[in-house]
Amino acid sequence: MPPPGVPTEELLIARFRGHARRLFWSALILIGAFGATAYYFDNLPAPFENWMLLTAAGAVVLLLVVVPWVAWYSRTVTVTTRRVIANHGVGARNRQEMSHARGYSIGVRRSVLQRLWGVGTITLSNGVDAPLRLANVPNVTLVHETLADQIEVSQILAHRDAQSGQDSSSGY
Repeated sequence: MPPPGVPTEELLIARFRGHARRLFWSALILIGAFGATAYYFDNLPAPFENWMLLTAAGAVVLLLVVVPWVAWYSRTVTVTTRRVIANHGVGARNRQEMSHARGYSIGVRRSVLQRLWGVGTITLSNGVDAPLRLANVPNVTLVHETLADQIEVSQILAHRDAQSGQDSSSGY
């Protein structure tokens, strides 16, 4: 711990994305598209040509595999010793932050399927700003405990710094 009055360094605790289970159907479509393309290549009925098959397979892969993967990959959550940062967006990046020192409530919701996959949805709310919703968080209990610990440590440090500031200003 740093001495009272000295700002603490912001350290990275965790960086994660939502669970990749939402890419399950994309993976099946990718396998099916490659299998169908391999089977029908040079084996098409008379009015169709191979370039049509490859174009259709490319469009299916682009729309149903690449776009969902890019959407999943563009969402990250970063937990540091000072705050929680949620980034999302492909072209224009959107960013939401929640400071540990201000304090916030942590809500965890897990459906039956989320319990099977070991994930959950965490909602952080400080009562002032819009709640920060983190969907499909992997190892949700570990993330919940880490966030609770960071709130406690940040508030202890803020209280300690406030007390040391009062002592020096009152002449003690």
